[in-house]
Amino acid sequence: MLAKRPAHRPGTADEVVNVAELLLSTRIAFSTGADLLIDGGATASWYYGLFRPQSRKRKREKIMNEVMQVTLSNGVTMPQLGYGVYQVTREECERCVTDALAVGYRHIDTAQSYFNETEVGAAIRKSGIPRKDIFLTTKVWIEHYGYDACRASVMQSLERLGTDYIDLVLLHQPFSDYYGAWRALEDLYVQGVLRAIGVSNFAPDRLVDLCSFSRISPMVNQVETHPHNQQAEAHEWMKKYGVQHEAWAPFGEGRGGLFTDPVISGIARKYGRSTAQVMLRWALQRGIVVIPKSVHKERMEQNFRVFDFALSDEDMAAMTALDKKTSSFFSHTDPNMVEWFVRMVEERKNNTGNGSTEKNW
Repeated sequence: MLAKRPAHRPGTADEVVNVAELLLSTRIAFSTGADLLIDGGATASWYYGLFRPQSRKRKREKIMNEVMQVTLSNGVTMPQLGYGVYQVTREECERCVTDALAVGYRHIDTAQSYFNETEVGAAIRKSGIPRKDIFLTTKVWIEHYGYDACRASVMQSLERLGTDYIDLVLLHQPFSDYYGAWRALEDLYVQGVLRAIGVSNFAPDRLVDLCSFSRISPMVNQVETHPHNQQAEAHEWMKKYGVQHEAWAPFGEGRGGLFTDPVISGIARKYGRSTAQVMLRWALQRGIVVIPKSVHKERMEQNFRVFDFALSDEDMAAMTALDKKTSSFFSHTDPNMVEWFVRMVEERKNNTGNGSTEKNW
């Protein structure tokens, strides 16, 4: 229920404090379903402006944009909260992205290996939202590494997504000829086809190597990050080299009992939140970009409502203590996993002759 506009503008300091206290104790639900945290240090005119019908939407958009953006090393801004479409089927993808955009997400993360770029692009085009207002990410898959193959694959992604530029393209895995692929991304970036470029699943040694011997350093590194695998050391290396930390699997897919963990559950009860919201808020306060996925609109809305509360230092420390410092899935530095990726790429080539088969890797 929307808060009602006061009958008159607050005129005294006491009245301003009263309005502030009312706002801070009442979550103001806006028409988009998003919640807003009011800064206790704001001015009287700012508070009053929220209640003016003609400015409520404008104020909300201004504050949400300020709260939700991170600035990459090249000055490009990126929404800190996005919507990921990993394992979202083609049949569901367009509807899911449409729902996410309706909720308020303006950062959509896909990949060549998800086989749903076409559906993502269709949802964006049909949304009526200006393309410039949506931050779009895709990723180049291993079999398209090497300069020529990478460049060609990005052009194909542009066509499937129905756009003439992509905000961020990542190299999906740290294997094969990623240096050749990286140089293709560098050239596409210089040409203005890509607004930012980065990597995914790069351990600190490979990230530092690429940063040190490339014309353009990666701007983002998307890695598995959640309370059981917090990537603390990797996070510090990313900060040192000006690389934005982005989390895939911010809930660890619930593995290891994350959704029912007693520490996280206790913190969630304290703030009247879900464990998922607590995990997202924890990552956001670490300065990490997160891309939670759900095919249910109500969960998308819940995941979006994480900017109207903040975890205390004590609660952040309690979350830090949960770190197991190991992957909940597999290690990209394990030689056995590297061999698995090699076999997978060869299987795709043998099955199709062109590596285009649709499989959920």
